[in-house]
Amino acid sequence: MSISMKNLDPAFRGAGQKDGLEIWRIENFKPVPVPTSSHGKFYMGDSYIILKTTALKNGSFRHDIHYWLGKDTSQDEAGTAAILTVELDAALGGRAVQYRESQGNETEKLLSYFRPCIMPQPGGVASGFNHVEVNEQEHVTRLYVCRGKHVVHVKEVPFARSSLNHDDIFILDTKSKIFQFNGSNSCIQERGKALEVVQYIKDTFHEGKCEVAAVEDGKLMADAEAGEFWALFGGFAPLPRKTASEETGEETEAAVKLLCFNQGQLEPIGFESLTHDLLETNKCYLLDCGAQMYVWMGRTTSLQQRKGASEAAEKLLTGDSRTKSHVMKMIEGYETVTFKSKFNEWPPTPDLKLSSEDGRGKVAALLKSQGLDVKGLMKSAPVTEEPESYIDCTGHLQVWRVNGNAKTLLASSEQSKFYTGDCYIFQYTYTGEDKEECLIGTWFGNKSVEEERVSAISLASKMVQAAKFQATMARLYEGKEPIQFFVIFQSLQVFKVCF
Repeated sequence: MSISMKNLDPAFRGAGQKDGLEIWRIENFKPVPVPTSSHGKFYMGDSYIILKTTALKNGSFRHDIHYWLGKDTSQDEAGTAAILTVELDAALGGRAVQYRESQGNETEKLLSYFRPCIMPQPGGVASGFNHVEVNEQEHVTRLYVCRGKHVVHVKEVPFARSSLNHDDIFILDTKSKIFQFNGSNSCIQERGKALEVVQYIKDTFHEGKCEVAAVEDGKLMADAEAGEFWALFGGFAPLPRKTASEETGEETEAAVKLLCFNQGQLEPIGFESLTHDLLETNKCYLLDCGAQMYVWMGRTTSLQQRKGASEAAEKLLTGDSRTKSHVMKMIEGYETVTFKSKFNEWPPTPDLKLSSEDGRGKVAALLKSQGLDVKGLMKSAPVTEEPESYIDCTGHLQVWRVNGNAKTLLASSEQSKFYTGDCYIFQYTYTGEDKEECLIGTWFGNKSVEEERVSAISLASKMVQAAKFQATMARLYEGKEPIQFFVIFQSLQVFKVCF
């Protein structure tokens, strides 16, 4: 399933067409673009959509979509963000993994976009709060914990001695000085990252005008800056060691649940063994693993089904107060390794299968969305949603007409003009999930002769051999083409007269 950009909210039109970040804030249930100068500036009462576009070597793009929810955002606003990410993903081809990001529990992938860290500020549009400029607000002493060697998770914790420990690094931000407290068990990489956060706080909240001090865990009052630091906590006292249960840090593993989204409701599915066969391509599912939740959307599901499943997942998390659960949404065929690992049985990634099961009504819907005249194609009931294409439609296409035992390469302007009395060979290369994919196919017109069909198959087989059998081969017949064929040949014309 994909949708036309012209059916999207105007704020999304043209999105994902260049390398970099694009961000929208949800205002009155609509996405509003955030200027580049404000990227990385998040408010606790707001919800945001973040699109990361990566330009690939072959000229196509890879997309990752995140929606970030501040701790004070409303449930309606969060639901709107979840639904809009589904629309945006569908318009971009339905290949992106969508990540739900909650304040204080962001994925490392999202944090890597904003260096050195994300530090949300009070305020928000939908919540009724006013956004307060940093240099206008009265400075309040705050204590933050920093974790991470590569990207930094920064979280505000209560300003109290009980918040400190030996394992982490803490930043105490006061009106005139910023203290970095290095836990005795923290490593040098973590300390270096925390120092970047200290500099960020100094530049952002103090206009670069304040002192900075480092405090080492275990140093006593002989150190003047350590003494000043501990005085803010009422004086020095040794920090307690963690108990055995705290040191393990392990949560009880929740029982895995599989739920099917059916007619607006989530229905539990019982199983003895979690296998791939439980997932049907015309349905959406929620795989609840406790700390992680996955929304799986079958290829042939409609846009409304995907929106409904996304909204249901949001309501489930809110109802269970599971603010720390990560949610990843993905389309069938583009599952992540972590999702597949949850199953006891997952088949190898299948070759591209081209079948004739999709009706002409779906083809008409696809072509109509591309602005083409579809009169005469509507021989079956039209559909409101076109199916998800199995392959990228931004790849490189070459087409040959078969002449006896030879093939003739067609000019690009002639690639979409087929004659019913001829046979053709096409080669389509596109970027797969982790490598370049190649499809080599034959197309037989209804009035083509048997000799040329045999020749076409032989020539195509030689092309597959030349590709060291890394290409997928397909055989297609006029009038029985699958939907993926029309994705590749976006303006195909078949002429009934053969010259």
